[in-house]
Amino acid sequence: MNREPLHVTVWDKATPGAPRALLVHGTLSWGTDCFAGQRPLAEMFRLELVDRRGFGDSPDTDRGDYAVDAEDLAQLLGTGAHLVGHSYGAVAAMLAASARPEAVQSLTLIEPSPLRTAAGPPVVAAALERLRAAVEGGAGAVEPSPEEFLRQSTVPYGMPMPETTPHRLRAARSAMRERPSWDARIPLGPLAGAQMPKTVVNGTWETAHPRYRAFIGDALAACGEYLAEMIGARHVRVPGAGHAPHRDQAEAVNDVLARLWQS
Repeated sequence: MNREPLHVTVWDKATPGAPRALLVHGTLSWGTDCFAGQRPLAEMFRLELVDRRGFGDSPDTDRGDYAVDAEDLAQLLGTGAHLVGHSYGAVAAMLAASARPEAVQSLTLIEPSPLRTAAGPPVVAAALERLRAAVEGGAGAVEPSPEEFLRQSTVPYGMPMPETTPHRLRAARSAMRERPSWDARIPLGPLAGAQMPKTVVNGTWETAHPRYRAFIGDALAACGEYLAEMIGARHVRVPGAGHAPHRDQAEAVNDVLARLWQS
């Protein structure tokens, strides 16, 4: 593999030799945007915030792909680090941890999104069908502008329209062309057999807009519960949080991460 290296932002106010943590963002975001609430952890740990290809300050890509992201992460792990992934980034983190379990000191999946892998619960299977139908219904349609894509991804679900900064518009443009993480089929056996501590974090979604929760929130919660059981992970539900518990309730999630990384 010979690709242009990713951009990684380092937050590190800890003593030399502190544990490393590699943090991988979801879609419509980038490293420092997604994990701004985790910055206090840099007092104790070396935080390395990855910009996936097509996002933040990393190189462009024709089409984002969680499998390519996983290859990037496998290299960035080096001799070993704690690994955290949110949403799309959690799918890449699962694949990287499966490929290099010896280099993953702990694995944390925040609102993981591989619905196809976790399609056993009916609520997950139903959401998967909705997403597939949406993709099929949009086939052949004129591609929206990045700004319109942002609007379609937020406003109908009760969220404010994000500020259309250059980084945000770039994230939207890349998100429109990503290989869907919800359609990922991930073998869970290697993760189940891996010895590193594993944690899955979900919001409880009671504060989310009802339309957003009905469309995807309940399915993501069930997906997280299913994955935790299948890979032998601790499952943490964070009250007062939706799809981004590490933002909505940063202090609570930071406590989970700090305890895991210190154990």
